[in-house]
Amino acid sequence: DFPMQGFIDKMVELYESRIAGILHTVNDEQGDRTLATDGTSNLIYGEPYIAETLNGITFHISMASFFQTNPKCAEKLYQKVLDYVNESTPEGDVIMDLFCGTGTITQLLANGSSQNVIGVDIVEAAIEDAKANAERNGVSNVEFHAADVGKFLYNFPEYQGKIGTLVLDPPRAGIAPKTLRKVIALGAKRMVYVSCNPATQSRDTEQLQLAGYDLVKFSLVDQFPHTSHVECVALFELNPDKVPIDE
Repeated sequence: DFPMQGFIDKMVELYESRIAGILHTVNDEQGDRTLATDGTSNLIYGEPYIAETLNGITFHISMASFFQTNPKCAEKLYQKVLDYVNESTPEGDVIMDLFCGTGTITQLLANGSSQNVIGVDIVEAAIEDAKANAERNGVSNVEFHAADVGKFLYNFPEYQGKIGTLVLDPPRAGIAPKTLRKVIALGAKRMVYVSCNPATQSRDTEQLQLAGYDLVKFSLVDQFPHTSHVECVALFELNPDKVPIDE
């Protein structure tokens, strides 16, 4: 048998306070994912999460959660997002963080601001985590909704025509074409698009421009020096003169 307690004791001896918790995972799938959908995962030491602080906000990060792996540089990335949103969003406009996950950007936007910020994600578990994080941090001017992008205005008609700024931070694959059409249909006055993949962001930029959005500003944040990876932040504004007319 594997000496579980001996392993725990040795890891704690070696790394001491750097270890928040240890999970023992048995993965019966043919893959190297850390999340076992066909197997077991049990907490054998400490807590099932680590706590990370960005810009004064603390986030509990579980094994199933996505989080930036370079937190110090992530502060600079998110600050650039906040700058783009705050400098272009007038008071009273609704700010919506689409695909918000556990609400990282949502809370950073709302913290210390008088603006009301809405986080939307179709994953109900992520929204529950986001609500718990916001309550833990005392951020009250946020709302979180588990909703499909295409059905959001149908389910919440009070936001029709009132979405001032959309924040988008999709995965490396970018936004699926069908989903991007739904995003455009929300009719936001401006979008702040964060991307870890310039190629897919470029593809999506072309579609946004065809829908009437001008690319106003663009910044790069190098979170991983000496690698090919870079984060991109773009500000788009809707140009009424360029919006295509439905025939």
